[in-house]
Amino acid sequence: MTEDQPEIDLPRAVALAWGVAANPQRGPKREMSVERIVDVAVEIADKQGLAAVSMSNVAAELGFTTMSLYRYVSAKDDLILLMNEEGIGLPPLSITDADDWRQGLALWFRGILAVYREHPWLLDIPIVGTPNTPNNLAWLEAGLTVLLETSLDWQERISAVLALSGQARWQGTIERGYAGIPGESGLAGDPGTADAYIFAKFVTPEAFPALAQAVAAGVFSDDDDDPFEFGLNRLLDGLEHRMNQTHAEQVPRTPTDSDAHRRDEGVKRAREAIKDAEGRLREARKKEREALSRADEREKRDQERAAKRG
Repeated sequence: MTEDQPEIDLPRAVALAWGVAANPQRGPKREMSVERIVDVAVEIADKQGLAAVSMSNVAAELGFTTMSLYRYVSAKDDLILLMNEEGIGLPPLSITDADDWRQGLALWFRGILAVYREHPWLLDIPIVGTPNTPNNLAWLEAGLTVLLETSLDWQERISAVLALSGQARWQGTIERGYAGIPGESGLAGDPGTADAYIFAKFVTPEAFPALAQAVAAGVFSDDDDDPFEFGLNRLLDGLEHRMNQTHAEQVPRTPTDSDAHRRDEGVKRAREAIKDAEGRLREARKKEREALSRADEREKRDQERAAKRG
């Protein structure tokens, strides 16, 4: 925080995500923590969808009353925010090890798409405002780092990452619908048989001339081709075209060895900084879980000793 930046009270869920909110000092501690509550909520969402997540369902799964949860998570919206943070996780380190920006962005895209496939309920969480939690910002940082060596300016780099994010979210939503996974934006059931019948029965050259040719070409039955890969590659092509434009618009100057060295060193330091930050974040969360576990054990032993004395 800069000297002229005033300190403000963060929303509790955001403060919890950053690890700067105090946990309750009293109340049920054994097997109860913000981390455990979020883990159980994610488990419910993975099995039954986001709509099945409620404070009462999470409390029942933990074996506590609903009111006891509010000592840790003050509202369902806060729980959803923390679930989003847990579900999206950290970006894979392989992104910053890519050979070039195009490979790096492709790895970034496939990484976030894999998250949506693992936790489809993430697609049902509305996007409200700018990302402001650690894991979400780590994904944004990873995407921007990939573009450090390009001729795009900072606004264009942000826009490029947002475009990829939107493409991944759209593809995740479509894939979930095709797979018949229940959800607020998904479809239920197996439409394969009905689709085949409709294409064969009703999509005729007379009724749908262009679509009938596409069906005859096998575009809806060829499992070897990824229909979404075309969109990703064209998006990357567009970014490459823009980079070539901005590079040509820049004042030409003969690069020197020192320029290349500074650029390589800057990229190297940025990659190392990301890895170091992610490592420290993982280690901090590990220590936090261990501390909570030790506290639970101490509480359990104290209760057992008190029971024996009584």
